[in-house]
Amino acid sequence: MIGLAHSPTDEARRETQPSVNGRARALRWRGVSVRLDSRAVIVSLVLASMLVVVGCWSISVGDFPVPMSDVVRTLLGRGTSSSEFIVGTLRLPRVLTGAMVGAAFGVSGAIFQSLAKNPLGSPDVIGFTFGSALGAVLVIVLVDAASSVAVSAGAVVGGLLTALVVFVCAWRRGVQAHRLVLVGIGVGYALAALTNYLLTQANISDAQRASVWLTGSLNGRSWDHVRPVGAGLLVLLPMAIWMARSLRLLELGDDTAAALGLRLGRTRLWVVVIGVGLAALATASAGPVAFVALMAPPIARRLVHAPGVTIVPTALVGALLTVSADLMARRLLAPLELPVGIFTAVLGAPYLLWLLTRETRTGEL
Repeated sequence: MIGLAHSPTDEARRETQPSVNGRARALRWRGVSVRLDSRAVIVSLVLASMLVVVGCWSISVGDFPVPMSDVVRTLLGRGTSSSEFIVGTLRLPRVLTGAMVGAAFGVSGAIFQSLAKNPLGSPDVIGFTFGSALGAVLVIVLVDAASSVAVSAGAVVGGLLTALVVFVCAWRRGVQAHRLVLVGIGVGYALAALTNYLLTQANISDAQRASVWLTGSLNGRSWDHVRPVGAGLLVLLPMAIWMARSLRLLELGDDTAAALGLRLGRTRLWVVVIGVGLAALATASAGPVAFVALMAPPIARRLVHAPGVTIVPTALVGALLTVSADLMARRLLAPLELPVGIFTAVLGAPYLLWLLTRETRTGEL
């Protein structure tokens, strides 16, 4: 796992200390400690390489195919004018948006699954994505704003308000995992019903635009969609990496975490804000792409073979899932192009059914 933590020894300028299992090393420099797991670093490098390959493949295919060599040459700034238009203007923003949306959903899912101590505690299951969707649809339908910034703002506000409602309703001498999941599911369905009602009252053009967006789609994405989610990730992803150690302490239980000096209320508030912000940002950029937040964290944990939250590998798994799903959705039934949200739902529904069956058998639900 890759994370940041305050070092207890400010006098240490730089120190390398191996862990007990020989896999992790703590690099300390001027009061800041960076803990690196060698397996997590290797997995992250492999995932990043796969993401680059799949991204270039996705850029190369379409109505006007571009050879992979020309894609690489164009990305390096040595392409022709026609390849620069196809690659740089039409297809690269779509791939970048998909990668960043998947990374945001993946990290958000890891945060909430860790916070709820339950694999079902992802933002698209416990209602936060529905709140973001409602906020964005309100902006599209009622405010009639077409800018991505306005839609992003509506999604963030809707997600934060939904998180507040879910946590208040689930609170009973603390937040228990099963109560959080069940309350979140109920709130999510209520918000989905309200969203559908808004669509029935909207004019045909706004309703059509919102309906396409609600399926989760990367079609027509431009640099105007890349910039907001990119700026949000630059702020929220380092914060999530910084809070990874606190999340691992929270998984030990409130008493143990408090005994180790963790401020429970403030820590939970920060991680909820970060998780909701990531989910809302991703939802605003591509719509509620289903199940990426649910599937990416357990895949990353199995690849790294480490308990607890793994931020960087999870972000890369989420990005790879989304970009690969978008590529398959475009090419599987070509020339018919499916929205990426439909394809991830087809992949994620069997996983959710299996997970529900397993959780029911173990008595956690």
